[in-house]
Amino acid sequence: MIDPKSFAARFPGDFTFGVATAAFQIEGATKADGRKPSIWDAFANMPGRVYHRHNGDIACDHYNRLEQDLDLIKEMGVEAYRFSIAWPRIIPDGTGPVNEAGLDFYDRLVDGCKARGIKTFATLYHWDLPLTLAGDGGWTARSTAYAYQRYAKTVVARLGDRLDSVATFNEPWCIVWLSHLYGIHAPGERNMQAALCAMHTMNLAHGLGVEAIRAEAPKVPVGIVLNAASILPGSDSAEDQAAVERAHQFHNGAFFDPIFKGEYPKEFVEALGDRTPLIEDGDLKIINQKLDWWGLNYYMPMRVFDDATKSGDFPWTKEAPPVSTAKTDIGWEIYAPGLKHVVQDLYKRYELPECYITENGACYNMGVVNGEVDDQPRLDYYIDHLGVVADLIKDGYPMRGYFAWSLMDNFEWAEGYRMRFGLVHVDYETQVRTVKKSGKWYRELAGQFPKGNHKAA
Repeated sequence: MIDPKSFAARFPGDFTFGVATAAFQIEGATKADGRKPSIWDAFANMPGRVYHRHNGDIACDHYNRLEQDLDLIKEMGVEAYRFSIAWPRIIPDGTGPVNEAGLDFYDRLVDGCKARGIKTFATLYHWDLPLTLAGDGGWTARSTAYAYQRYAKTVVARLGDRLDSVATFNEPWCIVWLSHLYGIHAPGERNMQAALCAMHTMNLAHGLGVEAIRAEAPKVPVGIVLNAASILPGSDSAEDQAAVERAHQFHNGAFFDPIFKGEYPKEFVEALGDRTPLIEDGDLKIINQKLDWWGLNYYMPMRVFDDATKSGDFPWTKEAPPVSTAKTDIGWEIYAPGLKHVVQDLYKRYELPECYITENGACYNMGVVNGEVDDQPRLDYYIDHLGVVADLIKDGYPMRGYFAWSLMDNFEWAEGYRMRFGLVHVDYETQVRTVKKSGKWYRELAGQFPKGNHKAA
């Protein structure tokens, strides 16, 4: 096993090590203190949507164990905590009255982090749309973008004086394609037109959110977290190389191009034809605002072949088999070079600001044996991928921090509680937390860096 002290020498002294979670995955208390249902509460309770109909009613009971969990984060030795804020706690119906009890909870969270010397990286939206807004069309309705703008303004007006960084959204790809085209996540739509409307509404909401954040807290660095696909060809053929470009436009360009170029990808738009969503005058200018940083979530590569039949929807590709036979327990290919590939490719295509790896980690389902969790494969995964980040820094890329996904085992969306990504094991019946072997190593690594000397973004 690589010694954390020697490994730390590969990173600059101002590099930020952190841990990440998301509200719906850990908080529980879904009916407490004025919170109303989100689309995920409804989705989880529909038969056939989530493994064994697991739901977020209790999750890790973080809402009731806040102080204990903040102590745990401090004990992990990290400098920063990336968490999300639950819109249904703040404005339970999406529009209408603000719920002070919800804001009070995040006051306690932020103040608790500050008291423990932990920097606060808040994500305003990590998939838990207030269910009431679904009645108006959810993310397919333009009005949701303006509801989000008000929500962002409300949160940052209250917390902005103590936040070190704010992200508007987590993983637009999941919000749009996984949730509205593939039907795997809430609201479970399987419709290209719905997905395209959701795409533009969410991009517009991002821009409106940036404006709201800067109006309320102009000194807080603003960014967005994108799970950009590392797209690799299934062969060296010209056809498969062209398929990679189409796949890039669909999976990455649909978000990167409007945010960082002020336009949608040309070939993508041409392929959509009359299905292109309505883009009003001024929309792209609102979306295309200079950001202080961006976050990359990476877990596995995407490999594609050309689809010679051109059947189905753009981008006319089909999945290529993995090169590596190594997979995590959730079935995802392990390929650390994919992380380097996607960073290099994106900086070649776009003028991007500083980058944080906002999520990276591996699913392994080892349990507690004699008080210990020996998750060596997860530790190996972290070492390999952190090594890639160190190489990127050496090559001159502006990598400023790394957030392990995740702090603790939690509700893993459609997989329920059967898949575990945590550095800390959670016994869901007793809520006992046990730091895993990987967590102990990460704690030692993060502990090599002095706290309080790093910039937030």
